[in-house]
Amino acid sequence: MVLLIIVAILLTPVAAAAVFLRLQDAGTLRDDTRTRGHDAVWLGHAWVDGRKSDADIAQLGILLAGTGIKDLYVHTGPLDNDGTLSPELYPQARWFLEAVHRTLPGIRVQAWLGDVLTPEFDGLNTDDPRTRDHVVTTSSQVLDLGFDGIHFDFEPVRSGSGGYTIILDQVRTITSARHAVLSVSAPVIDPLPGLHSLGVALFDHGKWWSQAYFAEVARRVDQIAVMSYDTAMPTRALYGGYVAQQTSLALQVTPPGTDLLMGLPAFWAENPAHHGAAETVAAALRGVRLGLGRTARDRAAFGVALYVDFAATQQDWADYRQDWA
Repeated sequence: MVLLIIVAILLTPVAAAAVFLRLQDAGTLRDDTRTRGHDAVWLGHAWVDGRKSDADIAQLGILLAGTGIKDLYVHTGPLDNDGTLSPELYPQARWFLEAVHRTLPGIRVQAWLGDVLTPEFDGLNTDDPRTRDHVVTTSSQVLDLGFDGIHFDFEPVRSGSGGYTIILDQVRTITSARHAVLSVSAPVIDPLPGLHSLGVALFDHGKWWSQAYFAEVARRVDQIAVMSYDTAMPTRALYGGYVAQQTSLALQVTPPGTDLLMGLPAFWAENPAHHGAAETVAAALRGVRLGLGRTARDRAAFGVALYVDFAATQQDWADYRQDWA
């Protein structure tokens, strides 16, 4: 009997969370919750290292035609741990930029730069002033190639990190002077208040940001793209509810002048953090549209971002076009 009581106590919060997320996924989608023309897609490194051709550019144009995609985040890094970037990693960057600007007018190309971070990994230390200076210099060098912006994906950035926001402030000075875009990939917001602190205390892992820190970062950039996947949700309904909640939480604190993009899982994985049958583009879009409709359906500076081009299937693209674009 005692064992049953203990099990019931442990399962009650889980059951309550499941009910909450299932309710978040309930409701009717509004017709006015569709693309605003501020969407994006993450592109793999092959576009700048010599593996792509003019024929691939033509196919990319066909893929993007009739969608709301405005920005391409093309993987140009990774950065070295000291914040520098070897030109040997992007020998065809100028070719790609010229080809896109020539054949796909209106599409912006941002250099996707990132690295793993200390203290969780042997990586880049955002608290080191010299490393931050290298990141700033690298950003300037990349913009010299003709990129329309910088897209940072540093992981994991712990909620409250001061070194990270200093980097954003420093690089924003450069991008603003060049009329370029500064954007970032961001983790999800605490599903429950204070969960980011619990994650660090129990697992030494900064998976979530507080809503207040998310707002701090969003104020410093032109675009913020939420990595709303790898949620461990076991079903489509729970995942859709999770994304709906995240969309609302992010909308509540993102400034009107900052583009908020919700990430779509255009890839397959099966592990404890990601269940491929649950985390689909269609389920994510349902959650995005529900959250947008409930919170800020008239917001113009809003979109979705597909991760990632080399893993996306025809079904992923079809769902994006049908349900959003």
